[in-house]
Amino acid sequence: MKKALQIGGIAAGLVLVGFGIAAIVLGVKGGNTVNSNLSQEFITGTPDMTPSGIQPEVDAIKGEQQKIAVEQKKADVPASKQFTFTPVEAPSCSVAGEPVNDGNSALCFGRYMRIHALGASSGLTYSQMGQYAAKPDAPVQSTDFNGGTSDPKYAQIDPKTGKPVSNGARNLWVTETSLTTALNLAYTGSTISLFAVVVGVALLLSGIGFLILALSGAIGHVPFRKTA
Repeated sequence: MKKALQIGGIAAGLVLVGFGIAAIVLGVKGGNTVNSNLSQEFITGTPDMTPSGIQPEVDAIKGEQQKIAVEQKKADVPASKQFTFTPVEAPSCSVAGEPVNDGNSALCFGRYMRIHALGASSGLTYSQMGQYAAKPDAPVQSTDFNGGTSDPKYAQIDPKTGKPVSNGARNLWVTETSLTTALNLAYTGSTISLFAVVVGVALLLSGIGFLILALSGAIGHVPFRKTA
């Protein structure tokens, strides 16, 4: 019985060591892949990507949101249809002039990109913007109060195609969201890689512990007790 338990302990230890090494290797490889792919994009933070540098734009966005809220009330837009604006705050991180080459810098850069996109849309999100560019004389109630409309009859028409002109701010938001999502995924991948390394180290240490106990004879040693 003791021999069988020792063999089982050794086998369990070897399995844990194997899984630990595999997890560490995969985690390191995954993290390196994320960092390598980011480096190949040659992304560098713009000078305003600091908490103090972006604050003027944050204040301007909040001002535009308040302006749109006032205009909606003046136009007697029902309270249920008035915009609930997305919160806008300056990130606490900074990537100004720094390369985006790891998960943390990617996440930080993405947060600043969102502020830039909100600056271009006057604080409106994709779902709040009109699909088309509105005519100058379009009824304000049929617009997003920022030059866009989702009603084709109030949209500007492209003379070449005869179709409504797309809302440029909305298209910019789509592009920004796609890039930000990719950056956030890079951060997620980097975090998962780090977690894999941590789990791998834990498995490796556990396996080594099992091997020590098994080889020292601690596993399988059952103290003899006299029974009455």
